[in-house]
Amino acid sequence: MDTSMDRLKQLRTRTSSMVEQLRTLVEAESPSNDREATTGCAKAIAGIAGKLVGAEPVLREIDGHGHLLWRFGPSTRVLLIGHFDTVWPAGTIARWPFAVAGDRASGPGAFDMKSGIVQSLHALSMLPDPDGVTVLLTSDEEIGSPTSSTLIAELASSAEAALVLEPSEGGALKTGRKGVTMYTIEITGRAAHAGLEPANGANALVEAANQILALETMADPIAGTTVTPTIAHAGSAINVVPATARIEIDVRAPTIAEQNRVHEQMQRLSSHVSGTTIRVTGVPNRPPMELSSSADLFARATAIADRLGIGPLRGVTVGGASDGNLTAAAGCPTLDGLGGVGAGAHAEGEYVEISAMAPRACLLAALIEELLDGGPR
Repeated sequence: MDTSMDRLKQLRTRTSSMVEQLRTLVEAESPSNDREATTGCAKAIAGIAGKLVGAEPVLREIDGHGHLLWRFGPSTRVLLIGHFDTVWPAGTIARWPFAVAGDRASGPGAFDMKSGIVQSLHALSMLPDPDGVTVLLTSDEEIGSPTSSTLIAELASSAEAALVLEPSEGGALKTGRKGVTMYTIEITGRAAHAGLEPANGANALVEAANQILALETMADPIAGTTVTPTIAHAGSAINVVPATARIEIDVRAPTIAEQNRVHEQMQRLSSHVSGTTIRVTGVPNRPPMELSSSADLFARATAIADRLGIGPLRGVTVGGASDGNLTAAAGCPTLDGLGGVGAGAHAEGEYVEISAMAPRACLLAALIEELLDGGPR
């Protein structure tokens, strides 16, 4: 029997164990800014890893966040990257407990992305020799990776490939991710009585309206670039000409060129209402993961899936960012979405398809092995 097919058969026999391990991690709640909770989840992961791969992680403490790091061998050829923090506050599990119904396992963080962690550990356990693999699981991805981004870039800069354990998109791998920039426009005007002498004021709210209309022209639907005003505040009382206003803007761009274009246009914004001034702040948070970064890895994964009989694989570009944006920016070929198959990330009721856990673990194992062996492109 083909090694990969034999591996898939073995992994299918572990499905019930995978589900129980997923239960353990989901019940170890881990909201990003709760240090006690993320430490508890890290210990649970380390316990599962010890049984499956026989290696305890190193805990990397950075500015109050603990990240788990495994190094198999002296150098990093293949970097596996994921996170164990979630968007769900502590106590969510009490009202929404882990549950299995048919082929679905649900619970806070099950899909995004604790299933990916379980699958990756089983994948590693299938390798005859993981020498050359480094695994990093972080505790701050959901809040923008403020403490782990430098470590991610450092590891990715010397790796030959980065495989990201984030969940799939409707079963599709994530071959592209848009870059993210968050801007704030602060507008200063001049207050005046709205009834007695409105002409003496400089209306910051009217200026905000002008800015929002200007922002609309920066988007490029054909290119896939979105420029979305999301929050606006202005004024102090109903009978006062607003002296201040504030706009928050979410920008998503599929290429570095598009991200830079929007950034340059944001810097050129100017006021329209006499007596008002504007101040724009914000710099790109995560650069795009462009399709060129994933092309070779996706081709490899597609061929492997076909051999295993679990294809055809699809690839999609998504608007959400991940640490895959950071590995791609470091110049490391990156393939994302290799974690759970399911739906509902960040939404009540997120779930994982249980029957897909073993095939996706097998796909990951075979892809890692091919990369380590320098197998066919």
